Amino acid sequence: MRPLASLIASLGLALAAGTAGTAAAAEQYTDADYARVRKFDAHVHANVDDDTFLGLARRDGFELLTINVDYPDFPSLATQAAVAHALHRRDPAHLRFATTFTMRGFGSPGWTEATISHLDAERRRGAVAVKVWKNIGMVERGPDGRLVMLDDARFDPIVAHLEAHAVPLIAHQAEPRNCWLPLEAMTTENDRSYFREHPEYHMYLHPEQPSYESLLAARDRFVARHRRLTFVGAHLGSLEWSVEELARFLDAYPNASVDLAARMTNLQVQSRADRERVRRFFLAYQDRLLYGSDLTHNPPSPQARAQNPPAQDDFRAEAEQFWRSDWTYLATGGVQHVEAIGADAAGLALPAAVIDKLYYANARRVFRLR
Repeated sequence: MRPLASLIASLGLALAAGTAGTAAAAEQYTDADYARVRKFDAHVHANVDDDTFLGLARRDGFELLTINVDYPDFPSLATQAAVAHALHRRDPAHLRFATTFTMRGFGSPGWTEATISHLDAERRRGAVAVKVWKNIGMVERGPDGRLVMLDDARFDPIVAHLEAHAVPLIAHQAEPRNCWLPLEAMTTENDRSYFREHPEYHMYLHPEQPSYESLLAARDRFVARHRRLTFVGAHLGSLEWSVEELARFLDAYPNASVDLAARMTNLQVQSRADRERVRRFFLAYQDRLLYGSDLTHNPPSPQARAQNPPAQDDFRAEAEQFWRSDWTYLATGGVQHVEAIGADAAGLALPAAVIDKLYYANARRVFRLR
């Protein structure tokens, strides 16, 4: 892999070309620009059929992609789909949705055909992408009792169907590398609290499960085999711990992009050690990165343990604070205290033209939105 500095030089940055905003290449945004700049959050979970999330998005200049996912802490897939349909129908300009499919019956006769039929029906309702989750590789087992990995050939007919219809696939595969460490060795408090609350997914406690490396190797074989597929690696492609490793992945697979959802603190750990290295990465790969937050508006429940949950009694305030904190880190040079890393982090002050891509143009292109 070429060093990031040489990548920047070879790409020429092209900062002013084809961006969604009006910024010239040398300009930078400030905190005061936050609400006026068009933005797209490419990874949220709007699981409540009311306009709270949509109203906040409209006020703050966001469009949303809500992602249905087969996550036990969320409502049923049917309920998630019904909410997505209703919100999209009420405001198609501000909310799109990604569908998913159940693994129930995987490998049995008729499962493939039923899954394709389901995905086609969701596309007719407005779905712009399909999501697969970490249960593939970490939870689901086939009829033979073995864990099903993403590169299982039984997915090939479904992927071929997505390729034929130019439907992007969003994949949450593996977990942050912290997942394979003891709690006290993890680098961010948000990872530590999540795996404390979700020991079933804390792989350090489950050495019988696949390794981090084997899960990502299966993911990479999948992407390599499906070069015509538009692939979005959720959560920085589970390579959140190293911008160099993430650059290596993006270099190897030109059909891949990644979103930033719920991994900003992992970047802030790295930028505290070497801010310019992280900033150079964003400049070099400005066309391959999608802003996402993983903000979750879920029905309140004492049993719910959603991954990134603002307090349900004040979703709007906490969601806006989350969005504004990310904006400060990416768009400005402002210094803010980040509780999840127990330290101050200086912003990357990315050029406004790069922010326009990261926050808007890239998602519009990847999800083929008009």
